[in-house]
This record gives sequence, structure tokens and C-alpha cells, in this order.
Amino acid sequence: MSLRVGYFPHNNSLFVLRHRGVLERLLPDVEWVDLRALPQAERVDPKTGLPGEHSDWLFTEGGYDIIGTGFTPPLTALANQRDIVYLGISGPRVENGRLVATAASGITSAADLRGKRVGIAHGSWQTTLLLFALDQVGVTWSDVEPVDVDVRGGGAALLSGDLDAWVGTYPGLREVEAATELTTLVDTASVFSHPSLWFTRRDLAEANRAAVEAVLAALQESDAWISANPRAAAQYFVDDAQSRGVPADLDAWEAALRGRPFGVHPVSEDFLDEQQRAADLLAANGLLPRTVDVRSAVLPWIGTVVTEKAPAAV
Repeated sequence: MSLRVGYFPHNNSLFVLRHRGVLERLLPDVEWVDLRALPQAERVDPKTGLPGEHSDWLFTEGGYDIIGTGFTPPLTALANQRDIVYLGISGPRVENGRLVATAASGITSAADLRGKRVGIAHGSWQTTLLLFALDQVGVTWSDVEPVDVDVRGGGAALLSGDLDAWVGTYPGLREVEAATELTTLVDTASVFSHPSLWFTRRDLAEANRAAVEAVLAALQESDAWISANPRAAAQYFVDDAQSRGVPADLDAWEAALRGRPFGVHPVSEDFLDEQQRAADLLAANGLLPRTVDVRSAVLPWIGTVVTEKAPAAV
């Protein structure tokens, strides 16, 4: 049977894997599905819910069987009663981005965000970062004005004054840093570990263990290559952006990739604790329809496979 793997640039590992032919050596029938080419769901009001398309496409004809995302999408999946399982996580990506405001705004902490417009790529890790940051200072989701923006548009909106604060991510954040002085309201490391993660349907994992093992092995091999060749890996992102008419800087992409951890690790108790805390906060703030038990998405044998497929230490 063919295996459909979803990819997009925001999951750096799968995006590079798509271009390198590593997985095809192990699974000749692999089919790559560009998330950007799928029909777009209606935008969700960031005040009252979370978008679920990343997990919905695991269960929808024409979608995919495996996906890699940031921190929040699997929580949305579980709350929507999607039967998913975690495949693995990256190391902490705490240097990847942070919550910022312009120095000229006078905003100096998350506590100053009551009534303010805060830009996030809603439904991604950025939603969780903002929620954790607000919770630390006793501010609720309903106290702020969340605005759903894309990575590049958020920076431009912050500079124009259309946003009061923004969860910026590299390489886009680098452009904003060059344009104006920023105040860091919350750095990522102070609130959570912010890993990439990969997940699939439970039925696929249980029925096609060989495919799961192949994907994990291919990710480990490709991620090791990214770590050793960040500039060559960055070129894939630049070429893709330019083919779509979007400006992209090779140096900025190389710097972004050098600052990110690559390699796949088993889900840890610390990660699951973070996921559970986020799920509970998302539900308490009305963004998820129900509470969930994140440990229900763990299959122990997958962690063993991840460890076995890890490259040997040199």
C-alpha cells in the first residue's frame, strides 16, 4: 500500500525529507502531499476555537497518513476525538521565536497585553506560547485580542502598528529585528520546550508498523544531513519561496536552521506534562471543546523504534 506523507515548510524536517529521496528508498510507494495545495478550511475565530485541518486531513479522503507540526495540532485532534498517536518529537526549539512588541509601544511584559492586539499563527505552537505567557501573569485569553496572521504578515503588521505584539518566528523575525528595536515580552524557553512533533492515525500505526519504522528511519537520516549541511538544506526553502513569488534570504534561512535541533526523540514524560497542561488551559479558555488525556495518544513500542532508529553517536 502507498503511504501519503503531508509536508509544508513549517515542519522543516519533512520539508527537506520530501526533496531528498531518502524515504523513497525504504518505501517506493510513498506519496507526498503538499498541505498548501489542499482545500483551505474556513478561518476559525481565534477567540473561540482552534483550526483542526492538520489532523482532519489524516481522516479525510485526499489527505495524508502522517504529518509533522508544532505543539498545538495534536491537542486539537484529540479534543475533536480523532484517534491519533504520537510518533516522536524534536529537541527544544526555544530559539525559534518569541513574543515581542516594538520598543516604541511601551509594552514591556505579557501583563501589558490586556485589550491589545496580539498576532499569532493561530492553531500552531504560537497559540500555546501566548496562552502560557498570559497564564503566567494571570491574564486570560478573553483579556486580549488574538489576531490570526501568517509568519511574514505578522511582522509587517507589527511594524505598521496594526498589531501591538506578535509571536515572531525566524527567519521572518530577523527582518523585523533589522527594521526596529524590539522588546521581548516572553522568550519561549521560559514557558515551554516548543518541539516539533510527528503523529499519525492509530489504525495506521497498528496495521502498518513497517511504514512507521521507515518514516522514522528516514527522518533520522535526513535530519542528520540537515545538521551537517544547513546551507544546502536552506536552499530548498529559498527555492520553494521564490517559486511562489515570496522573497527569501539564503543566509537568514541557514541561520534559522542552524539554530534548530534536528533528530527525532521518543515522547518524554516532560513533553507529555507540557501537552497536558496546554490541553487543560486551552479547554479552560474555551478553545477546545473538551478536556483530553494526552497519554492516550502514546503507543510504547513507537518510542522503542525511535530509539533504535537514532543514528549512532560518533
